[in-house]
Amino acid sequence: MEIEEIVEAIRAELDEKDSLREEALKLTREIIRLSGDTIKALHRGEVEKAEERFRNAGERVKELREKLKEHPDLYYTGYVQSAHQEYVESALFLSYVTGRPYPTPDELGVPKADYALGIGDFIGELRRHFLLRLLESDLDGAERAYREMERTYNALMTLEYPKGLVNIRQKQDQARYVLERTLEDLTRAKLGNELEEMLEGLMERLS
Repeated sequence: MEIEEIVEAIRAELDEKDSLREEALKLTREIIRLSGDTIKALHRGEVEKAEERFRNAGERVKELREKLKEHPDLYYTGYVQSAHQEYVESALFLSYVTGRPYPTPDELGVPKADYALGIGDFIGELRRHFLLRLLESDLDGAERAYREMERTYNALMTLEYPKGLVNIRQKQDQARYVLERTLEDLTRAKLGNELEEMLEGLMERLS
């Protein structure tokens, strides 16, 4: 075969991959946006809107998987992994808020390594939920969020693998820091609540 023919064959394949890559980038941006919208809606208490955004994100996840099923070199890349992480985070938080069982990687249609990284992000979202509960003086809700953070963190810490397989160590370190801060905040809130109750009791006895 002449060199020109070889180069032309290479060009045809790379043109196809380049086109697919552009389509994949568009889909990953949509997945990230819709997953973020899901979480924002949940924090505002708009569960129905969150469900709709999450369904739309799931459709994009499925479309992305189908488009790249013959191109694993494109599918297992950083931008796809980031989109999956955001999607997993929104799925786990939606399940927590609605009281449903957590979906599995197979049910979400994402690689297990991407799911594991999404668990780390979920802990951060529980932290935000915890703070919102504190702001609303919902100490019981805040403590429930902390207990779920702790349980999720303990499960996440059982994953000990080299960075080349799954870059989980950074997520674990971040989760540990978030958990420690949350425990401090919860302790202060409970002590403050106890002090307030003591003062109210004292005032009632004096009146």
